[in-house]
Amino acid sequence: MSEQDQIEAPGTWQRDSDVAMSRSQIRASLVAAAVLFAAGVATLKDFLPALGWAVIFAIALWPWYVRMAAHWPRHARGLVPTVIVGAVLLAFVVPLLIIAVPLVEDAHAAGIWVQQTAQSGIPAPAFLGTLPYGERLVPLWQQQLAQPGALQAIAHRAAAANGSGMGGRIAGNLIHRVMLAGFMLLTLLFLLRDIDSVMAGLRIGSRRAFGAAGESVGRQLVDTVQGTVNGLVFVGLGEGVLLGIAYLVAGVPHPTLFGLLTALLAMVPFGATVAFGAAALALLATGKTVAAIVIVVLGFAVTFVADHFVRPVLIEGAIRLPFLWVLLGILGGVEAWGLIGLVMGPAIMAAMMLLWREWIGAQRGPINPPATIAEDS
Repeated sequence: MSEQDQIEAPGTWQRDSDVAMSRSQIRASLVAAAVLFAAGVATLKDFLPALGWAVIFAIALWPWYVRMAAHWPRHARGLVPTVIVGAVLLAFVVPLLIIAVPLVEDAHAAGIWVQQTAQSGIPAPAFLGTLPYGERLVPLWQQQLAQPGALQAIAHRAAAANGSGMGGRIAGNLIHRVMLAGFMLLTLLFLLRDIDSVMAGLRIGSRRAFGAAGESVGRQLVDTVQGTVNGLVFVGLGEGVLLGIAYLVAGVPHPTLFGLLTALLAMVPFGATVAFGAAALALLATGKTVAAIVIVVLGFAVTFVADHFVRPVLIEGAIRLPFLWVLLGILGGVEAWGLIGLVMGPAIMAAMMLLWREWIGAQRGPINPPATIAEDS
């Protein structure tokens, strides 16, 4: 391999002098770069969500990788990233197994229940009449669900509305998502193996393209991703564990399943309300009114403490952004980008806020106003 073909660490090779380029050559180079970039995005468009999640996981797990690599430097590019990716894989597989096992166990009972309801209908639960507007809900239930064959008719209408190929589409979508998850894990493995080189290249590239401001914004984005993941994921898991124990004590059916649902929904601020509300409804359906009230009160207490005290400390401490803007970034990010917007939204808001603070001189940085402007103001 010749000297020009060698690939070294970022920043190894530098020009001794500028290469003379005419204006037409510069314009042509910029157009060619833009065309190549657009072609690359079009080529990878179906894999961009997987790539985005791989980058987010790599940034969030970077501190753990650094600690493990410091203890086992000989395995920094082999065993360490493999162990981390394996842990991420287990974090996905174990919850799926937790969900699948009770569903498989109840499949036979569910089939018998469907056959019985097809013959006799579903009687209105006793608590329905005690709810607000219960006098309207009970007749509606009797008309729509309590008649023999009513549930079967609803199922037929739903199948007709979705088309006969719904099962095939669901299977195809599931296979596609499994492939994307595998690609994400593979990308995460290679990112962690070369994380030092990747981060060095990003620092050099951002500085060359945008100057010192580019590197400053890049550091802010990394801090934001780490703080958001810590504030959303870890706090959500904590809420799921605490309320899962409460579900077990209160006698909620399948408390592990409801606890996992709570942990997943709690990653979105105020999302855990849906989970413990469903658990309370399950208790009401079995006649355990006092236990349902306890679950609702405890659920609101846990989510209040998590969303107003624990989560703001973890997120604001990392990204120096008021929690209101973090919340707007999360909700707006989910609306604009889907699930990945949970992390992208706050990161974008933090970068914008950093540029604004430096621009007006409220925070020290490379784009502070010149001294003459500051003196005039």
